[in-house]
Amino acid sequence: MKKILNNPQHYVDEMLEGLCAAHPELQRMGEDGRVIARSQGAVDGKVGIVTGGGSGHLPVFLGYVGEGLLDSCAVGNVFAGPRMADCMEAARAADGGAGVLQLYGNYGGDRMNFDMAAEMLELEGIATASVRVTDDVASAPADQKDKRRGVAGLVLVYKVVGAKAAEGASLEEVTRLARKANEACRSIGVAITPCVVPESGKPSFTIQDGEMEFGMGIHGEPGLWRGPLKTADELADEMLSRLMPELDLRQGDQVGVVVNSLGATPAEELYILFRRVAAVMRQKGIDIVQPLVGRYATSMEMTGASLTLMKLDDELERLLTAPADCPFWRVY
Repeated sequence: MKKILNNPQHYVDEMLEGLCAAHPELQRMGEDGRVIARSQGAVDGKVGIVTGGGSGHLPVFLGYVGEGLLDSCAVGNVFAGPRMADCMEAARAADGGAGVLQLYGNYGGDRMNFDMAAEMLELEGIATASVRVTDDVASAPADQKDKRRGVAGLVLVYKVVGAKAAEGASLEEVTRLARKANEACRSIGVAITPCVVPESGKPSFTIQDGEMEFGMGIHGEPGLWRGPLKTADELADEMLSRLMPELDLRQGDQVGVVVNSLGATPAEELYILFRRVAAVMRQKGIDIVQPLVGRYATSMEMTGASLTLMKLDDELERLLTAPADCPFWRVY
């Protein structure tokens, strides 16, 4: 294992310490310092937007705490869900008196701890709702989409939900919008090399030179097929063939697009992928709104990329382009 670190057991906490030192608009909270919240505190009268998940995916999850986005995040170890106590502390940090929405990826440990946290928070008098993001089409068939994992689509859902909350919408309205945004969002990824989790010091999976795995999850979960490397255009076409039919995209539609590095894939290769995605959209008469190309939801140093599409209507388009500011993304 070759990584820039001190003690693998201190990896997450030293990362959080450095993050907050670099971005004083963020603060660490909670008994173990595993909650990241806005330094200004909760906004009175605004619905708090809370997320959480394992480390190793920056900017997801905690990197999107900021203006017009998330209010707080519960942080777990690398690829491990946060503790229930930290989920509760994150909600308290975000509570401005209008209730809290727990908005997170659909993973077993996260579900269990956020569900238990919600029950306890209700006893404390904090109105709580929960929405799980399920955008990864490779993780379950369309007729079982509630079982799908949440991946880079989280970024777009965070954005529109954060903007809705910033407008002063009620918890009921923010929750409705979160479900709508999740339903409008689909993602799929491809992996070429694994990452190494610091605590284990071993690759998350093995793959032969010259091979790729299509549909692999961000923790190394099995994909749809493994085979020889394909060209960028071939990959983009297959990704689009998996995503577009589920969204029923047609001429005249608008779509948000994220071409995302899983960690090690350079920007040059992402733009080659986006080039093909943009060309296909032009051919079909579909307009791309505010495309994102870069590192938005990673898997440590995994080599690979994911493609996310969000079908937009007037409401989603307005919220996607509303101003926002966090350490990893600024929308003017």
